[in-house]
Amino acid sequence: MARIAVIGAGMGALAAAARLAVAGHRVAVYERTDTYGGALRRFERDGFSFDTGPALLPLPAVYRDLFVKTGKEPLESCVELVQVDPSTRHVFADGIEVSLPNASRAGVVTALDEGLGADAGKRWGDFLVRAREAWDRTRRPLLEEPLWPNWQVLAEREPYPAVPHKRLLRTRRAGTLAEIGAWELRDPRLAALLESHAIGHGLDPRTTPASAAVLPYLEHAFGTWYVRGGLRELARAVYERCLVRKVEFHFGADVTGVLEKDGRASGVELADGSVAEADFVVAGAAPGALARLTAGTVVRGDGEVPPQPAAASRLTLLLALRGARPEGTAHRTVVHTQDREAELDALFGTAAGDSRPGPTVTVLQPDDPRTAPADHEAVTLTTVVPARPGLAHDTLADHMITAAERAVPGLRERLLWHEVRTPADIADQTGAEGGAVPVPALAASGGRLLHPSNTTRVPGLFTVGGWTHPGGGLPHAGMSGALVAGLIVEGPEFRGSQ
Repeated sequence: MARIAVIGAGMGALAAAARLAVAGHRVAVYERTDTYGGALRRFERDGFSFDTGPALLPLPAVYRDLFVKTGKEPLESCVELVQVDPSTRHVFADGIEVSLPNASRAGVVTALDEGLGADAGKRWGDFLVRAREAWDRTRRPLLEEPLWPNWQVLAEREPYPAVPHKRLLRTRRAGTLAEIGAWELRDPRLAALLESHAIGHGLDPRTTPASAAVLPYLEHAFGTWYVRGGLRELARAVYERCLVRKVEFHFGADVTGVLEKDGRASGVELADGSVAEADFVVAGAAPGALARLTAGTVVRGDGEVPPQPAAASRLTLLLALRGARPEGTAHRTVVHTQDREAELDALFGTAAGDSRPGPTVTVLQPDDPRTAPADHEAVTLTTVVPARPGLAHDTLADHMITAAERAVPGLRERLLWHEVRTPADIADQTGAEGGAVPVPALAASGGRLLHPSNTTRVPGLFTVGGWTHPGGGLPHAGMSGALVAGLIVEGPEFRGSQ
């Protein structure tokens, strides 16, 4: 039985802790804040309840596997999972609306044909077939296996089978998501639908590799799920599973350093001067925090991946509305910007700001009586913003409400009060500089969207969570926990789940 110190109580760290504890190790978690879950937090006021981080769960099989592997009680007996249908309602720039069914390729094709005109559904359906091929080629190395030592193979090969595009006697293939939209989908609304999956992760579709086609495919193939009571309930369930497995938790315990002895990690030092000795250390920390904990030591494993581009953050508005949720309202609506290029320049340009009018806004209206008093509604608005400290968000918040009125008529008249959650709040909860939100790992593009290995150059020190392989997002966090547990339990020969 090894002693294992886990830094942080984010979802990746909790997943690793539960798996290591069930393997017979003594696990202690040190979390600098007063609660668990990382970005999965909840805000409550006047009987209203809101998720302030992720609010929907793709690929729930990752957490089903976690519960199966750590005990006899399945995930569904700990939380109530609800498949969201329609998956998303889209309000496009021209005012046309399309609601896409959940996990039904045929249904999506039909909805797009009816909403956008004949052949639109076929083009999107054909794209999903190609996206599936990219998914099949990258699923194991990007989600289920430790980062390959020869990761350059993933960096150099574009797994998306782009369709040849002929123009001016030249034949070209799409290398970016934006080029797929322009050359293969050939409809500005389909292009906006495709690009929204990248923008939602803080990725610029003009430079994001075509391999990002796996993002919409993942949602269409495996569905989108809601946890009754909010996604904070998932964090609670994983935390309680850790407690059942005798994981020790120390909240308000600020780790200030990773200790080394005889060339390997030997424990952690806390802000109060105390020391917790350990045989292994698992760090669920953002890059800047990890560098401070290791006194600037380079902690990447063999075969460093290139530095990642600057990550984006989120601005979230929590709206308490009078009046019940209208019958037939979609759980999630994406209100697309009416000026895509201006939005992309504001988000990803050299003078990126956050006061743009008409931003793309995601509107969440859960059909869940636990989130609001009777005859009232809790609505959440989110948009992507640059992860830069010191930016004012008041003007953008007002623009978000204006945009959301395209999906929720009479929104301002129904508004009782609202709360704003800024990147500074994310930074406070997760320790990520500027409130940055990590992106999922993607192949191609020279490896710039791969993440550092879970192993490090310090023996006995492992990294877990969104800033390490396989990247950001709730499924990816759960997989990172599985990979770290496998590497500790089975050693360097561990090659992932089979």
